[in-house]
Formats: sequence, structure tokens, C-alpha cells
Amino acid sequence: MPSALLVDTNFSSWPILQALEAQGIDVHVVGANPTDALAKAHARYHVLDYSDAGALGRLADHLNPDYLVPGCNDRSYAACAALARETGRPGLDSPDTTDTINHKALFRAAAARHGLAIPRVWDWPREQPEGAVIVKPVDAFSGKGVTLVQEVGSASLRAAAERAVAASPSGQCIVEEFVEGQMYSHSAFLERGRIVQDFWVIEHSSVNPFVVDTSHLALDLDPAVQAELRAGVERLSAGLGLVDGLLHTQFIVAGRRHVIVEATRRCPGDLYSQLVQLSAGFDYPAAYAAPFIGCRIDCTQPKPEAQRFIMRHTLTGNQFMRLQHLQFDASVRIARWVPLAASGDLLRPSPLGRIAILFAEADSREDLSRLAAQTTARRLFQVNPGGPHAAH
Repeated sequence: MPSALLVDTNFSSWPILQALEAQGIDVHVVGANPTDALAKAHARYHVLDYSDAGALGRLADHLNPDYLVPGCNDRSYAACAALARETGRPGLDSPDTTDTINHKALFRAAAARHGLAIPRVWDWPREQPEGAVIVKPVDAFSGKGVTLVQEVGSASLRAAAERAVAASPSGQCIVEEFVEGQMYSHSAFLERGRIVQDFWVIEHSSVNPFVVDTSHLALDLDPAVQAELRAGVERLSAGLGLVDGLLHTQFIVAGRRHVIVEATRRCPGDLYSQLVQLSAGFDYPAAYAAPFIGCRIDCTQPKPEAQRFIMRHTLTGNQFMRLQHLQFDASVRIARWVPLAASGDLLRPSPLGRIAILFAEADSREDLSRLAAQTTARRLFQVNPGGPHAAH
């Protein structure tokens, strides 16, 4: 029986594990947190910090898996890419290419070279920015260490840079133009540099302005924007020599302008794969896993037009609190509910503390838009209503 090492134990990697097992693969999982979902649920769990390249290499030598499969964070993909360079396992970019994708400054430079629209980047402190700016760690995710600076001044920029550097594994930050508009994501599955299947998702934030928590398939995105972004993704893929597999990007549409702000080759988190699968009937986890196990992506599955009107919402809070209960203030048809916390748990503010992932179903695209607006406005439910630590 072929074997694989899944490098991530987060709950969002569970569908990837199931996709691998459905192919008859014997799967081991590795991660440092014994309380993660897969650490608790899977018999072949190995407790190990996979950012430690030496330790991960020794585990791979011991297990000798046929395949390495990254999970749902950038560190996982980078760890697998570094190990695959030495062992020749399939489906992973080189470490240099991985750094280019994951490092925000390097990615923006590469995107600009290949004709993709990006926000303006300021060479601070040598250049003094104009207008509002976003200060980010170059290599963190989930909104960690991100600050919007509306009134640009030396003290405010310095403070924002210090926060970003503190959240950055490499101790670096980027200062770029703040583009105000609607956030979307694009999941493109590539073969030989060409898109063979893709999905567009509209994304909103209800608690932390830098963390997406509400999303659904985009049903009315301008076809011209789609065509331009598809062409840009394929140019970038060819220019960087990307291997087959997923390239997931986030972009902002502001009037007639659009800019790409993030890219990754790993599976997006918070069960994004299930949003696509429930909405469109497409087996996203299987398509994601295919290149890592030497298979082609199955494009005979349903096309990405929405078959069900599904909204995904990550329930979080904006302050520290003890979870007691939820109070729903409006009716909602729950398609799937994934609990992540129990009553009495101490929850940290978004993005670090999650209560659950809600998949709710609407009857039409109009009802879906209304449901997302209601959720984003925090009118669907309350957490610990009336209590001293109430937060949504």
C-alpha cells in the first residue's frame, strides 16, 4: 500500500486526509499541537514541529513515505518543498519558488514582472508614503501583525512596522498602498501552466478587518476581471515554472481597478475546500491532493457554477472571553456545523480563537447575498449575549 505524510494536523486538513485515504493511501500526520483535530483523531499521528527541517527529515527517513502532502498553512508547504528537493517526491515547487510565492515582497516583485496588477509598494523608510497604507509581515498569514495606517507619520508607521516585524518569522515587513474595495479569492488548478478548473469566491470580514470570516461563491464577478486574472495567473505560472496543482490568490476589486494582494500554493484554511465542494459539487480536496500523489487533477467533475447557495462563516470574537453559548437572532438553515470550541473554553480574539465553522444554505443568489450581509453586519447571532465578555 502506498503511504503519505500529511504535514499539518489542523481541522482544515481533515478533508485532505480523507481524499488521500479514498485513494487507498496509508496516511501519517505530523504537527506540534496534540490538541489539533487530526492529532486527536488519527492513529498515525507524530508529534513534531515540522518547521524544524532536521526533525522532519529524520521522521521522513524513518517512515519513508511515498508522498509528502502539505496541509493548510504556508509553513507546511515550505517544509514539504524543502524536503522534496532532497528526496524527489512529486507535486512541490522548489524552495526558491516557494519563497517567491509566500514572501509578500518577493511575490509582488514577481507579479509585477509578469504583468499582474499589485498595490504600490513603498521602500520605507527611504521613501515617504502618500495616503493610507497597509503594513504587513512579509511571511505571516491570517491577518497577524497587519495594521492600516490612515494618517501617515513617522511615529505611526514605526509603530505599525514594529508590530509587523514582531509577527514575522523572518523579522521583515512591507509597506504598501491601501486599496479599499471588495475582496475576492481565486482558486485555480493548473496543469502544465494552464488553468484546468477554477473558482471565484467573494470574501467579507465581520470582526477583524484583516481576516476573512464570511464567504460564498462569487456569482456576479465581472467576466473581464476573470479573464484578465486568469491570463495573469497563467503568465505567472509559466514565468515561475510552477508545478501542477493549486494556485490560490486573493485580490481586491476597487471600481474598474483590481489588484492581487496574496498568493499561496497550499490549501486555504477554515475549510475553504468544503465551501467549494458543498456549493459546486467539486471534490476540491481530491483535486488539491492529486499532484502530490502523482495523479492528474480530475476535471470531469461538475463545473464551478453554484449548484447550492452556501455561505461559510467562521465564528470568532473580538476580545478574550470564556465561551458560554450562542444566541441566534435569525433563522438559518445549517448545511454543516463544525465545532471548534466547547463551553468554558477561553477564546482569544480573531484570528487566533475560533468557535465553529458554519455552512448555511440559502434558496437563491439574492437570499445568499442577504444572508452574507446579515452575517457580516453581526445580526445573525450573538456570543454570550449580555455578558461582560460578549463578542461576535
